[in-house]
Amino acid sequence: MRITVKLDGFEGAQSAAYAILWLDRESSRWSREGHQSMDVPDWGGLTKGAGDTVICGQDAPQPICVLEQLDFDVPGGPPEGLAGRALWYTDQSGTQSEGRWHVQCIDRAQIKAEHGVFAGEEVNWTAL
Repeated sequence: MRITVKLDGFEGAQSAAYAILWLDRESSRWSREGHQSMDVPDWGGLTKGAGDTVICGQDAPQPICVLEQLDFDVPGGPPEGLAGRALWYTDQSGTQSEGRWHVQCIDRAQIKAEHGVFAGEEVNWTAL
């Protein structure tokens, strides 16, 4: 299952700031599909915690963003249009900015890509 999520509305960010992320449950990875006025890495890992989805960086499991109440494990997966609060960690000190996430699209088909999107495939992320 792959989910396209839009992040926006963060405190202290420009009004037009956003990021669009593609979340892949099977690989426990995410990739940045688009962004404006937000510093977002190209890709990273996904973990979960207490019904939330945690967006992590490429090299470490520290959270970049927590998508509260976005749970991949609900039967049938989350519905399109679902929305909730996002906590963006703006720096290494743990300072967070509150914004929102919104599920734009869900691809439930299991498609094997011809070429991998992610570098560092040797990194072993904890599966969702």
